[in-house]
Amino acid sequence: MKSTGIVRKVDELGRIVLPIELRRTYDLAVKDAIEIYTEDDKIILKKFQRSCIFCGSSENLIDYKDRTVCANCITELKGAAK
Repeated sequence: MKSTGIVRKVDELGRIVLPIELRRTYDLAVKDAIEIYTEDDKIILKKFQRSCIFCGSSENLIDYKDRTVCANCITELKGAAK
């Protein structure tokens, strides 16, 4: 993990501000969704990207009953159901 040398304080509402340099580097815009992970003693932020619940693909996505599935997996599921 690369250190940026940037330090920010958490405000009274538990918020931090991501510096503009990081937002530009990672193409983060206002209201973009961010995933939050923890790993050991680290907090990891990742720009959210929808993906298929079966294969993880982010192409040709379809929402079905509050789940995201790609067209390829739908085709495979149709073939398995026969």
